[in-house]
Amino acid sequence: MSALRFYSFGPHKIPESQVFYRSKFCLGLVNLKPITSGHVLVITKRVVPRMRDLTEEEAEDMMISAQKVGRVVEKFFKGTSLTMTIQDGPQAGQTVPHVHMHVIPRIKGDWANNDDIYDALDSKKGVDNDERKPRTTEEMKQEADQLSIFFDQYKEE
Repeated sequence: MSALRFYSFGPHKIPESQVFYRSKFCLGLVNLKPITSGHVLVITKRVVPRMRDLTEEEAEDMMISAQKVGRVVEKFFKGTSLTMTIQDGPQAGQTVPHVHMHVIPRIKGDWANNDDIYDALDSKKGVDNDERKPRTTEEMKQEADQLSIFFDQYKEE
């Protein structure tokens, strides 16, 4: 039996079972506390806090990865649009010091005021820690398994 693999997301250790997408420089992760069904993250494999710290290759791969992941989660979760956002630094609302993009499927009327979604992402409003309950490991694994079948996976070197 092989050992369970973990990836770093800032100071957090993410089990491989929560990863549904792999590219050369990025990973797609299910979200512990999604604000909508299908709210996932695209992170860089290399732990760096800010966009400015990425190499050009990593930045390009992140955008291409987000595009690929967005296509799948929008269709799978029956969205009609996507909110894709990077909170680049603590004053921008970044709560994990590791470059990551939120990819969030949207449907008409999901927020009365479209920009209220950013309040839902804002940790200063307490939403992240109080109102959304964390999902179980099994729930997260199930979602990752469902999504992973849509991707040709990058083989680790």
